[in-house]
Amino acid sequence: MFDASGKGGAQQVVETVDAIIVGAGVVGLAIARELAAAGRETLVLDGEGQFGSWTSSRNSEVIHAGIYYPPGSLKARLCVEGRDLLYDFCAARGVPHRRTGKIIFAHDAAQLAELDVIEARARQAGVHDLVRLGPRDVLALEPELPCAGGLLSPSTGIVDSHALMLALLGEAEAHGAMLVTGSRVARVGKADGLWQVWLDGADSPAVAAPVVVNAAGLSAQRLAAAVEGLDPAFVPPTFYARGVYFTYGGRVPFRHLIYPVPEPGGLGTHLTLDLAGQARFGPDVEWIDTVDYTVDPARHAKFAAAAQRIWPALDPARLQAGYAGVRPKITGPGEDAGDFVISGPADHGCAGLVNLFGIESPGLTSSMAIARVVAGKLSG
Repeated sequence: MFDASGKGGAQQVVETVDAIIVGAGVVGLAIARELAAAGRETLVLDGEGQFGSWTSSRNSEVIHAGIYYPPGSLKARLCVEGRDLLYDFCAARGVPHRRTGKIIFAHDAAQLAELDVIEARARQAGVHDLVRLGPRDVLALEPELPCAGGLLSPSTGIVDSHALMLALLGEAEAHGAMLVTGSRVARVGKADGLWQVWLDGADSPAVAAPVVVNAAGLSAQRLAAAVEGLDPAFVPPTFYARGVYFTYGGRVPFRHLIYPVPEPGGLGTHLTLDLAGQARFGPDVEWIDTVDYTVDPARHAKFAAAAQRIWPALDPARLQAGYAGVRPKITGPGEDAGDFVISGPADHGCAGLVNLFGIESPGLTSSMAIARVVAGKLSG
């Protein structure tokens, strides 16, 4: 049985390192790179058989410009910072990516006011390259997109998320970091000034470190609740929003990413492209109680209707169920979207512990900027 006092546990620890990161998604790997490059002996633990199995591999692979987020929020600041860091990193390391640009369109005149709001918010967040488009301007760029007007975001792009994570992991390992998969963390206790980490099924701690970073994504709250001495007041509620994607079996006549004005819970069903030029539509928003990646083919009609608002000439027969992702949210249906939460020792009082909650979109874009914030909270 777990001894909450930690008595006797130190003698059973297999290994001691400088920092333990729980979660090997894109954010966890970016943090590992940051800490390892600073000279910390870093261990990354992940419960799955490979890195990036959850949110990091089940998204649109979009490099966001930083358009939608409330001024002063972490999402607004870290998206803009992270976007620039990410483009520079990808260019320097040969990670496949492309600045495709994005058009946010108003389907009818009633939505034009929403474009005004988006444009003003983007400027406040430091995004100054948006271009307002009239209907003819949009058609000049994308002849198959009839609309009442739009916004062009030249800084939006796409990236190969798997290649990105490989590059982050490679740099972390080059600085001595180690990734151990198939290692689900069950609890974290404190003894002799070190955080001790227990893995599922073990009756003694596996490893210890003065620093633990909880980057467990969809399981971040579960893990935080299992940290000895952490006040539950610093663990936000958990909500899951599933986003389904449908793929298109054929070429599409678009060069930019195409987004409608946002909808509650997400950015609306949009069209994104992969680096091979293939299109996918999604994600939608469905609130669920448990993590479930099921894609119901019966949603075809709904997706076809949403896709035809973007591309009226779309052939519904070429649209097919693709994949799903789950957003790790800290606010629920009908509430304003929550900000990133990066909670360090100065926040909760537990030395050497950083918890990350609600790292949904734009988490991939912000990953390296998030890593810098985490490093700062551990050195402050």
